[in-house]
Amino acid sequence: MTFWLNPFRDSAEPEPSAIPSDGDPFSAARRRMVERQLADRDITDSRVLEAMGRVARHRFVPEELWNQAYEDHPLPIGLDQTISQPYIVALMTQLARPTADCRVLEIGVGSGYQSAVLAELCKQVYGVEILQPLADEAGKRMAEMGYKNVSIRCGDGYQGWPEHAPFDAILVTAAPDHVPQPLIDQLAPGGRLVIPVGRHFQELLLIEKRPDGGINRTTVAPVQFVPMTGEAEQNRE
Repeated sequence: MTFWLNPFRDSAEPEPSAIPSDGDPFSAARRRMVERQLADRDITDSRVLEAMGRVARHRFVPEELWNQAYEDHPLPIGLDQTISQPYIVALMTQLARPTADCRVLEIGVGSGYQSAVLAELCKQVYGVEILQPLADEAGKRMAEMGYKNVSIRCGDGYQGWPEHAPFDAILVTAAPDHVPQPLIDQLAPGGRLVIPVGRHFQELLLIEKRPDGGINRTTVAPVQFVPMTGEAEQNRE
């Protein structure tokens, strides 16, 4: 299966919130990334594939790594943090099932790549990053790239962002050893939490909140993320 951007965008879809990156020297590499690493595997949501094709991943890594930006592996972004591989970003986004009118929380913004992908798909993205330099850089990058529907703050993601709750989806890109209760509490009924959990062996989990407030928990795949720091370290089970 191959897939690329549909030039006849559905008029009901929101316009991309970022400045178009068409014509940049990495467009062919980005197309191959979408076709071979995502569409040829199990990423089937056309909106997710389109968003991954629009966002210039090289803008979110150090310039000396631009030639690796569209390969399917994590890359260092400084301060012992990494940007997730494209497939994982697409998988987590697909699991979240973002819609044009939804509000999404991301925990562990890093350089902002996942936030940018979500911003292409959602009404509003809220991001929490525990490291001040990364939060500052990500916020600046969002502004430079034209994203007006992303709000980023520095803070401990274990507690989420209660002032803006409830959220239709929450994506976590750092691994605690258990699912933080504040994140479950901040999910709207019908909301979906996508989170890696584990200390030495990690699993990607999908937590769905039922209308009655109960949750359904599904194990998706083994993964490897940087550990969640802050309160998550203090509350290890």
